[in-house]
Amino acid sequence: MGGEDHMALSARRRNTAALVTAAATMALGLVVPGAAAATTPRIDLKVLVVADGDSPVAAITDQLRTTGVPYTVVDLNDPGRPVIDAAFLADTAGSTHRARYQGVVLPDETPFGSPDSPEQLALEAYERTYGIGQVDAYTWAHPEVGLDYTDAGGWAGTLDGQPAQITAAGKAGWFGYLDGAFTFEDNAPAVPESYGYAARPRAGFTSYVDTEVPGSTGRGSLLGEYAHDGRRELVVTFAYNRYQQQFRLLARGIVEWLTQGVHLGQVRNSFAVHVDDVLAPDSRWDTARDCTPGDFDCAGGDGPGTAPIRMTADDAAYAAQWQREHGFTLDMVFNAGSGEEWRSEHGGADALADRLLADKAQYRWINHTYTHQYLGCVQDTSTVPWTCAKNADGSTRWMSRADISAQIRDNTDWALTKSLPLDRTELVTGEHSGLKTLPQQPTDNPNLAGALADNGVKWTASDNSREPGQRPVGTALTVPRYPMNVYYNVGTKAEMADEYNWIYTSRADGGSGVCENNPTSTCLAAPLDTATGYDDVIVPQEARTALGHAVSGDPRPHYAHQSNLAEDRILYPVLDQVLAGYRALFADNTPLENPRQSAIGTELQRRAAWQAALAANRVTAYRIGTTVTITAPSGVQIPVTAPEGTKKQLLLSTATFGTPYAGRRSAWTTPELLQSSVTLKLP
Repeated sequence: MGGEDHMALSARRRNTAALVTAAATMALGLVVPGAAAATTPRIDLKVLVVADGDSPVAAITDQLRTTGVPYTVVDLNDPGRPVIDAAFLADTAGSTHRARYQGVVLPDETPFGSPDSPEQLALEAYERTYGIGQVDAYTWAHPEVGLDYTDAGGWAGTLDGQPAQITAAGKAGWFGYLDGAFTFEDNAPAVPESYGYAARPRAGFTSYVDTEVPGSTGRGSLLGEYAHDGRRELVVTFAYNRYQQQFRLLARGIVEWLTQGVHLGQVRNSFAVHVDDVLAPDSRWDTARDCTPGDFDCAGGDGPGTAPIRMTADDAAYAAQWQREHGFTLDMVFNAGSGEEWRSEHGGADALADRLLADKAQYRWINHTYTHQYLGCVQDTSTVPWTCAKNADGSTRWMSRADISAQIRDNTDWALTKSLPLDRTELVTGEHSGLKTLPQQPTDNPNLAGALADNGVKWTASDNSREPGQRPVGTALTVPRYPMNVYYNVGTKAEMADEYNWIYTSRADGGSGVCENNPTSTCLAAPLDTATGYDDVIVPQEARTALGHAVSGDPRPHYAHQSNLAEDRILYPVLDQVLAGYRALFADNTPLENPRQSAIGTELQRRAAWQAALAANRVTAYRIGTTVTITAPSGVQIPVTAPEGTKKQLLLSTATFGTPYAGRRSAWTTPELLQSSVTLKLP
């Protein structure tokens, strides 16, 4: 169908829809603008998501969940779904009309089959009446969404690698937290290609994100607002999923537009890096035998060139300097006993420890136990892989509560004698031991929880690749950490590339073959050049992964090892790319926060409690005019985002609400003394 035929059909549909809608507005029982002048409607702070199973709607839904915005999903593929009509959308029976949703997410502009379907007309009437915005998660360029067809100076095709730009209107509005320019990811074939339509806006359309039309000097919109028929639509004309960076960058703005900047939930971007095994030496990868001496599957002892890896005083001085230059603090996860052993074996001198202690105030410090002992079951290393040793009665032999407690306490005591700025509530056990380790140890060491309580530990690290969820260990909670693909047993770029090849290369190409027929990994097409592979392949890949976590608002920390700050100092290129990449993408009003482990644990705990309250339908929040009222279960912190100038109602006065981030103000909050709900006054 040509452009003229499309436009004629669009005009006929829109004229018909407008006539039907005018009559339907009264027939459906909704209030047209001006008809309810005597009352200001109540608008519930919840989003309606109409889903079709495709990734764009799923991506926006994921952003709502991550942010903490309440939402209701109506699945178009569910034959038992509710009908979207006037009664479903609003309650007009009382003196104050109640709009049940502050925003609507649709798969496209007309997901109900036709523009004059009863559900479509009911939704449009609702949006007009209450000023509710609608996101068209993914559609094509055509006049019914305020855009010319692509054959009129536009373009349609694959966007992978295509530069895009936040427009002046976007920066002045909902996307002002971004610096301006970004590029669509080009990760094919690992990630599906992004297809899109870049088109010229028509009257009533304001572009927020555009791109240069290939082969011309013109530009076409990829995301923008279409104001028409008394309604507002945010029109997205490119495909995406929740993991792609282009969506992750724009997701915050989509939610802010949808809610007009007033919503439950908050999210801030952060990045924290734990450096494990500080003061201890790490074993070195044997490039000849393709194993690590000291591991149970590496027979024959240390080979040539496999001396342990340990930072030097110069490495420590460089770490402090790097922190100052980048405005970023590393978490030094230390084993004091291992350091003392090193000192005694080297004539009582340890220049590394002396340098780190001289700069102790520049770092955060986390207890990693005194000598990095395994705190789970007693390991039987006579087999490969190891197994848990058994008592005579067949029960598992566990490390005792007293021995675990001593490992924690002795490290703390050493820190106190050195006046380290240590938070005693934080702990990282060696290899995350003590926690369950599949397949050998399917349960936690039953003595671990008591030892944590004995030492006042509230936050103990876990491995996110094994346990991505936070969970209790007695009175403590876990803090899942992302393992960085920069290995603990390498100090040089060549060693790193060599071990990477062993893991990710097929047997036919000289690798271990573990990547073959493995659903969680893919074999390299060819082994990396050990001279260039780290910088050319591993660094950008690992930086992209870490940056993806940061820009999605995931607070979980990442971890590497002290060996990665030694010799070739291979961790820094990854960190440099993450920090530089973030600063190139985000405006100054959206800094990359750098929280410590206890703060991250608290954030995860609050998020879990909030999601539980939402799931139990125990949160009530609504807006009447410029007043927002929120009620939640006692003790549950409430996340809220609101515009600059918002005030929180105190008992006898008001106070500025929240702290600034990304052009809004946000905070976790609770009712004031003698109040049962949180009340905010919007500007």
